[in-house]
Amino acid sequence: MQVFQVLSLTLLSVMAANAQVFVWGKCPKPAVQENFDATQYLGTWYEITKLPTIFQKGECGTATYSDKSPGVVGVLNRELLANGSINAIVGSAKATDPTVPAKLEVSFFEGSPPGDYWVLSTDYTGHALVFGCSQFGPVSAQFSWILSREPTMPEETLADLQGILASAGVKVDKMVATDQDLALCAAMEQ
Repeated sequence: MQVFQVLSLTLLSVMAANAQVFVWGKCPKPAVQENFDATQYLGTWYEITKLPTIFQKGECGTATYSDKSPGVVGVLNRELLANGSINAIVGSAKATDPTVPAKLEVSFFEGSPPGDYWVLSTDYTGHALVFGCSQFGPVSAQFSWILSREPTMPEETLADLQGILASAGVKVDKMVATDQDLALCAAMEQ
């Protein structure tokens, strides 16, 4: 048991040093989008803001979703790193319960545990609000993204979406903007 505690604390320390957002207590269970339609969600979304994660360090972040197979959504996440290289990762997502299709689990590496990908709100054509959380003993690691179909989002929409997250217990004060500057992100199109 002590070995598990030491390993858990070591993992948490490494993740905290990499700006991951941890909260004491259980993962929140916010309401998700009712009548979520994965088909309408497919396509490219631009990352507007996010909670910092150890696996996303770049700018110009995009997520492209495709119809991989019945009930499975293909995932392609891309970002521009500080050294000018493009980081891309491919995965898949699927609803764990067909009666709640907005609660998906996403996997990127075979054999690794899937992560929550809950669509809290989307209008399919303008915005998407995504939340995930992983429990590590007495603390939880929160993940959240505000996405847009365009590289920018009206401030009023952004504030409304942050309000939804805050009411769900998400640390919106820790969210960081993703630079989607057209000149900077042009490298993503090459």
